[in-house]
Amino acid sequence: MRIALAQLNLVIGDLDGAAAAIRRAANQAVFQGADLLVCPELVSLGGYPPRDLLERRWFVDRQWRMVSALARDLPLPAVIGCAEPVDPGSPGPPIANALVATARGQIIASYHKRLLPTYDVFDERRYFRPGDQSCVITLAGKRVGLTVCEDIWSQEFAGIGYHSDPVAELAGRCDLIVNASASPYAAGKPQLRRRLVATVARRAKVPVAYCNQVGGHDELLFDGDSCIIGPDGAWYATAPRWQEAVVVGDLDHAIAAPPAAEDLGDLWQGLVTGIHDYCAKTHQRKVVLGLSGGIDSALVATLAVDALGADNVIGLLMPGPYSSPGSIEDALALSHNLGIAHHTLPIGGAVDTVLAGLAPAWGPRPPGVAEENLQSRLRGVLVMAMANRWGAMALTTGNKSELAVGYCTIYGDMNGGLAPLGDVYKTQVWELARFANRSGVRIPEASITKAPSAELRPDQTDQDSLPPYAQLDRILHGYLELGLSPDELGARGEDPATVARIVHLVETAEFKRRQAPPALRVSAKAFGLGRRMPVARFIG
Repeated sequence: MRIALAQLNLVIGDLDGAAAAIRRAANQAVFQGADLLVCPELVSLGGYPPRDLLERRWFVDRQWRMVSALARDLPLPAVIGCAEPVDPGSPGPPIANALVATARGQIIASYHKRLLPTYDVFDERRYFRPGDQSCVITLAGKRVGLTVCEDIWSQEFAGIGYHSDPVAELAGRCDLIVNASASPYAAGKPQLRRRLVATVARRAKVPVAYCNQVGGHDELLFDGDSCIIGPDGAWYATAPRWQEAVVVGDLDHAIAAPPAAEDLGDLWQGLVTGIHDYCAKTHQRKVVLGLSGGIDSALVATLAVDALGADNVIGLLMPGPYSSPGSIEDALALSHNLGIAHHTLPIGGAVDTVLAGLAPAWGPRPPGVAEENLQSRLRGVLVMAMANRWGAMALTTGNKSELAVGYCTIYGDMNGGLAPLGDVYKTQVWELARFANRSGVRIPEASITKAPSAELRPDQTDQDSLPPYAQLDRILHGYLELGLSPDELGARGEDPATVARIVHLVETAEFKRRQAPPALRVSAKAFGLGRRMPVARFIG
């Protein structure tokens, strides 16, 4: 049996585009001699997650008519992820997260996803009614068991104790398991996912054809990595990472297992994909960002160039009263290295004018945070003005470490439409900067090695306000991603007073993050969809 995996990168809500992509994939599959086409989860809606588009019944109905038309027209048997209307008179939402099987010009079977995740970024019980039975169909002389994404994530992998085990129910009843998926990327996820597919194949004693979507959907990134793995660990097909593709695997011919993804390069490609797809799918041709001469803005600019091309990236140098000559030189060197347009817009005069206007109301007082934030907010005004003028989208340059503890200025350096580094710790920023220079200097060495500073007061460094970033990131990772308590962090050797201060900063900065732009999700616990904290709450 020859199975085609259609790893597609679509635009959510574009039903016509989805139909056209499925038809193209089907034609490619036929050309390559496939017996079956497998498409990702909810592919008919343009991808996952459609969120509250599912509450528009007219939209769901139109999509279902499109699926019915595909069933009539496709030149080979196929399984297609879709939203299927179900009996509105029964309890629960009137839609199922479905996988329909088509053959001979009609829908021959429909399977409803049984395990609906509600953890982290998932909220499927809000929209879907769970299925209650397995589905096995016969195609090309093979008994094929249908599953959708979470259905194969056992407690060992998902950490969730579900009420049923769809894989166990299929064991002994089929010759092949198909899994239509929309599994988002996070650090370590590719290795985990491959172990998962191999484990499911071994448990059920049949090959597993796993088809994942690819591309960026708002802050979620999907890395593809579709594959077919046999019960003995043999590989029959593998799709490229971060690329749209239709690949065909023959269950009679094993191939060499692909090498594991290199973590840093994979993270780089994920961030590039996220910037590219967010801009493409929101119709943004250009981006603009402030260039401080520091490592964060240098890294964002370099990622943006890889995503959009140098001609579509505009850098703004906005020296202020405390900007060092070295920072200006580093920002200019970066612009030259990357070949991007840049403009120098000093803010010193604007700072003096605004301070003079505020003086009667402020009265005599020593300079402090208000004066520092004023500089950041004036830079934010200039970035947004340039974005409006040139029809560009502003990118913020802050990292996860800063966002976590509120070391950022609301309506200032947080201005923008996307935060590429909002889920990337400062220590990872340094690693990625070194990666960017692997084939030649793009980011100036001084931007990487000098002490980080916002340059909002004389001789300022980040470590005036924060612990060393290695220590800070270690505490943040334990608190945010591992869910450790302050006491547990202390038991791991962290200084209790430092932990208490960092935890307090994290909790009190929630109001800033609520107003931050979407951050590309690359960790197991990112700010945004997967972390929902009330702003008005008790903070001890």
